[in-house]
Amino acid sequence: MSLFAASEAANRRRAEPLAARMRPRSLDEFVGQQHFLAEGQLLRRLLKADRLGSVIFYGPPGTGKTTLSQLLATASQSRFRQVSAVASGVKELREELEKARDELSAGGRRTLLFVDEIHRFNKAQQDVLLPDVEDGTVILVGATTQNPFFSLTSALVSRSRVFQFQSLSRDDIKQLLRRAATDRERGLGPYDVHLHEDALDFLAETSDGDARRALSALEIGVLSADTRPVEFTLQLAQESVQRKAIEYDATGDSHYDAASALIKSIRGSDPDAALYWLARMLEAGEDVRFLARRIVIAASEDIGNADPHALPLAVAAMQATEFVGLPECQLPLAQAVTYLACAPKSNAATVAIGEARKDVAEGSLLPVPVHLRDRHYAGAKRLGHGEGYEYSHDSPDGIAAQDYLGVEREYYRPVERGFEKDLARRLVEIRARLRAGRAAAE
Repeated sequence: MSLFAASEAANRRRAEPLAARMRPRSLDEFVGQQHFLAEGQLLRRLLKADRLGSVIFYGPPGTGKTTLSQLLATASQSRFRQVSAVASGVKELREELEKARDELSAGGRRTLLFVDEIHRFNKAQQDVLLPDVEDGTVILVGATTQNPFFSLTSALVSRSRVFQFQSLSRDDIKQLLRRAATDRERGLGPYDVHLHEDALDFLAETSDGDARRALSALEIGVLSADTRPVEFTLQLAQESVQRKAIEYDATGDSHYDAASALIKSIRGSDPDAALYWLARMLEAGEDVRFLARRIVIAASEDIGNADPHALPLAVAAMQATEFVGLPECQLPLAQAVTYLACAPKSNAATVAIGEARKDVAEGSLLPVPVHLRDRHYAGAKRLGHGEGYEYSHDSPDGIAAQDYLGVEREYYRPVERGFEKDLARRLVEIRARLRAGRAAAE
């Protein structure tokens, strides 16, 4: 290497952020994702057997998807090429694939093609990859933060192994921070950094499993410190962290997963968890109308007649949301969420309408009994419509012993919780009376 080249390389290294300089140089240095990367796990087995095929890396940012793809290229002795689905089109893809074929034909070396944000490719672009993925010309490594079973074509997913990355644990983050603080070649070792344990805990907590975010905060704190050696205290850590941006895609996994967690927390009678997921969605900028609709649905779907007040309260929260807007609408939404979470639960009405609709959709349609048919038009009397109908309010207890369906069906089965417990007892009497009326009609 020439003197100028060495100087240029050194300048580039100095410009690199700490997270880039501290990228692991081997699989043994890689932190996290041991559920598929540890010895004996699938990805290690594929490398050991020299059978690494196309894979999809799916998970949150800052968990090592790009870094691991580079390490896999080294471990599999493959030529590494990287494209971004945001900046590349079909033309660039075809050029890379052509070069990969030439490399394989001329030198026998395969190409590991890393496609960042592969979910940004449309169907036609994804289809371009298929022939070379299928015949093994390239080892495709696609990185995505979106669920590949929704965002990628089934043809591409079926030809790839999907590895789901998890956010790094707090211990993983602390391990990376300690390594970066002491490494004298690539890290901050020359600054003689003394890491306070509470500062480490703070960065591990606020980074949300994102190594880049934690290392960036460490670097800012150390480089901006006025004294050497650097005492990296809790206060310095707090001053080095920006307000975190909440990872949230209003049309993707995070949207549906958070909504699912909110509803399941309400259903599971945990108001604290429900409030957390509500707050998470509000902080991320979720549409409050969507939240209000989900709360109204939960009031009927999961509480129903166990607490008849739940639905009107949820509807009131929805109307208040429309009326007052943000930020104040968080208050009626929180009131509704906590009430619904603490209310007795019943899905009896939900199950009942499902069974009734299934009968209508799959069975033979029942005729309306003659005595229940409309008689408020000319000619109805001559057809016998309404004849024999008993007006329920004329009965002493408001229940007329007559048939309303023509056959016996029991869709609604109240649970022994809340107000529905009272309904269950009353329904036993009602059904006995109706059954007697049906028998008399026969």
